[in-house]
Amino acid sequence: MNHVGLLYVGAVLLINGLMLLGHVPARSAAALNLFVGALQCVTPTVLIIQAGGDTEAILGASGLYLFGFTYLYVGIANLAGLEPQGIGWFSLFVAAAAVVYAGLSFWRQDDPVFGVIWLAWALLWTLFFLVLGLGRERLTRFTGWTVVLLSQPTCSVPAFLAMTGAYRSDAPTALLAAGIAVALVALAAMLTARHREPVREPVPA
Repeated sequence: MNHVGLLYVGAVLLINGLMLLGHVPARSAAALNLFVGALQCVTPTVLIIQAGGDTEAILGASGLYLFGFTYLYVGIANLAGLEPQGIGWFSLFVAAAAVVYAGLSFWRQDDPVFGVIWLAWALLWTLFFLVLGLGRERLTRFTGWTVVLLSQPTCSVPAFLAMTGAYRSDAPTALLAAGIAVALVALAAMLTARHREPVREPVPA
C-alpha cells in the first residue's frame, strides 16, 4: 500500500471516528473525506499505469480503491444529506475484500504485520456495515471508539515506519500488532460500557 496515502487514511479515520462519537459534525468531516478519497483513487491509478502489466504491482495498488471510494462516498453523502445505507452495504464488500487482502499478506506477500492490519480494517468496515447498513445504532459509540483507537496504529504509525525505513514484518511483530489491536478493541468496549452506565442519584439521608 502507498505509504503517503496510508498516512492520511489515519487522519480521516480519526475524524470519522470522532464524527461517530458526536464530536465532529458530518459536514465538517466531509471535506477531509473528499480530499483523502480523491488521493486514494488518483494514487492507485498512477501506480497501475506505471506498473507496465506487473500483476503484483497492480495487486498491491488495487486495495487503495476500497478506501478511496469509501471516503468519497462518505464525503458526498455528508454534504448531500444522503441516506447511509449505501455506504453501509459497500462497507460489507470492503470488509470481505479486506479479509482476502489479509490472506494475501500472510501467505503470498510474506507480510504478516500487514495481514493483521488488513484484519483490523475488516473489523472496522464490518462495524460500518452494521451501523450504517443495518441501522444497529447501539453499536455507533463502540464503532466510533474503535475507529479512533485503531486509526493511528493501523495507518499513520506503519506509514511513518515505512517511510523512515523502520518498518519490519515478521511473526513476533505480527503477534505484537495483533495483541495491541485486541487490547484497543477491548478498551473501546470499556469506554462504550462506561458511557452507558446510568447516573446514580444520591440517596437522601
